Amino acid sequence: MAIDPTRFCINRKIAPTLSLEAFFQLVQRLGLNKVELRNDMPGGRVTDDLSVAQLRALTDKYHIEIETINALYPFNRPDDTLLAKAEALLQEAQQIGAKALVMCPLNEGIAIAPEQTLAALQTLAPRFAHYGIQGLVEPLGFPVSSLRSAVKTQQLIRDAQVPFKLLLDTFHHHLYENAEQEFPQEIDVNQIGLVHLSGVEDTRPTEQLTDEQRIMLSNNDVLNSVAQVKRLEMLGYKGIYAFEPFSSELENWSAKDIEREIRTSIELLQA
Repeated sequence: MAIDPTRFCINRKIAPTLSLEAFFQLVQRLGLNKVELRNDMPGGRVTDDLSVAQLRALTDKYHIEIETINALYPFNRPDDTLLAKAEALLQEAQQIGAKALVMCPLNEGIAIAPEQTLAALQTLAPRFAHYGIQGLVEPLGFPVSSLRSAVKTQQLIRDAQVPFKLLLDTFHHHLYENAEQEFPQEIDVNQIGLVHLSGVEDTRPTEQLTDEQRIMLSNNDVLNSVAQVKRLEMLGYKGIYAFEPFSSELENWSAKDIEREIRTSIELLQA
């Protein structure tokens, strides 16, 4: 596949031990310029201990574009606490120049009716619009998740008549047992805002997989992320692919390890 390198993005989850500046330097060394930042890193803050001005100086210095902040959770239970969190994250996204905020559903074995999720989307949409931030809704394929289907997510966004887009994750696609029946005919690639990529080599039953098994792409990837990307390309997807491994194994990776893994994954996708 000939995927333009400018379509690749690096999620900071891959580099839990690197400072933001070291992370930006690594991305630049790879010849890339897009990143996702997070609010669940060891420091506990999206910008670590940096001020907005200091972070913007670094993004300017290394020519970095911040695609998203991960994540607003649980978006489909919009109580006062969640709405305050949304306000803070949207304000921060605007301040640091992030384009989008990722929204994840409740993932605790508690069912939330589709009507409630739809209402939550409608409640949040004006807040996103106020700050000029794109909303990306990421269904989670775990059996305990309250929103598992990418197709259903797109239907809810359409029915809610809000300008959000789907965030499709190859790991979560694999976990949702009905994904392959729904996806090929019903997905609208024009309404996918971002695709998360990772790989899993662990051969335990699918329903037992967790974020801990998520590493980078390989020839032994049970998610078949490369094949998932090929299909998205054939369907006409033109957007960004962000590498988002999750395993605690990443804490032991050096900058050189991270670079090697990213280069290998890109080579697999370009083959």
